[in-house]
Amino acid sequence: MNTGESIGAIESQNDLDAFIHHLDEEGSFLQSIPSRELGKAFYRMGKFFYDKSDLAQAQFYFEKGLKYTEKPGDLFVMFKVLGFLIRISSERMLNSDAEKYIRESELLVDDLTSVLGSLNSEYFYNVGLVKNYRGEFDQARINFELAYKKSKEENEPDLLAKTLLALANACHAQKDFDGAISYLDQLDQLLNIIEKSYLKGSMYLYKGRVYSEMGQLDKAMENFNLAIKKFQKKKSWNLHGYTLLGMGGVSKRLGDYEKSLIYFNLALDMSDATTYKRLNKIIHSEIQDVNDSSIDIYLDRTNRKVIERSIGTIDFKHRFVLLEILFLLAKSPGAYFDKEQLARMIWKDEYNPLIHDKLIYTSVSRLRKLIEPKNGKGEKRKYIIRGKDGYTFNPRTHIRFHLESRQDMGQAIGNVELSSPV
Repeated sequence: MNTGESIGAIESQNDLDAFIHHLDEEGSFLQSIPSRELGKAFYRMGKFFYDKSDLAQAQFYFEKGLKYTEKPGDLFVMFKVLGFLIRISSERMLNSDAEKYIRESELLVDDLTSVLGSLNSEYFYNVGLVKNYRGEFDQARINFELAYKKSKEENEPDLLAKTLLALANACHAQKDFDGAISYLDQLDQLLNIIEKSYLKGSMYLYKGRVYSEMGQLDKAMENFNLAIKKFQKKKSWNLHGYTLLGMGGVSKRLGDYEKSLIYFNLALDMSDATTYKRLNKIIHSEIQDVNDSSIDIYLDRTNRKVIERSIGTIDFKHRFVLLEILFLLAKSPGAYFDKEQLARMIWKDEYNPLIHDKLIYTSVSRLRKLIEPKNGKGEKRKYIIRGKDGYTFNPRTHIRFHLESRQDMGQAIGNVELSSPV
């Protein structure tokens, strides 16, 4: 069997089975392959299982591939393998494994600095990834920008494509959504020239997430649909669950809870709970968040939105004071807040009737006008009640609070997940 042909031919399960068949118990076939070539073979096997959602097998082969790499010639390959291992560990919620791989990546940076005659684009790209692992997003972005500049100078379109995705990821982490979209648009143009189906699918997935956070939900859903098509064509099932999660999130923000549950349950069906622990944890929290269809009002402080059963979505983006009053009252339905408390808790000031009486009355009136719908007889559904002791939120109201710390429930270890750039 020709070694080069066997390694390069791994494109399907049959090819993989044929290759593994030659790895006999005596290891004679393994011994006949040069170490670096064997490392490449195990890497391809790891990537095969990774794309097909078998993360445990992928981790096994990536680790074997890492074992057969050699310094200094394979330093950049080692970075790539460790990147996959960190992403897998994050998804499987294996903290100690992820920390080990991150430390190894940091040591590789020192090795690269000492052996490279000049610092090229790939160097800065990998330093950016390592900075990202530690949450040093400013430094990560600086290094990615250097990689971006140098990859253009060096005419490295493949690395430029990965760098553009990494820059979008860094901007997203810093809540610079316009910057993220700008880099993703550049990536879109580049991928019209070079063929990278998997990367294009990840680009659409990122665009969907960013547009969702920007409140441009039609564009978000459009990009999630494009991501699904790309992953299906590539037969890369590992990111389908996250794409469906994104689609469910858009439907939820649109107030279409039934459709959101369909997407969330599809995502659950496509992802093995024992392997995709992070994804499953997030999905279950989302389902819990929307499962009660009897709610009157849904409060999303993170995105400054309120969804009322009859009115629909109410944007509080520029109504900071009204949103604070709403959440203060809604968190303690039935408990009255007088003017002194409102002045202190909302405006952070000591109560002054000349200032606060009219301010409180006007603010509460504006809030009620926004959130309290009228029925067919012109009567309002009363959410905020005024009594002799102050204002309270109607305790008979069915309230659902958006899980503000939902990401913490499935926090990505090392600030990476399966769709993050390697």
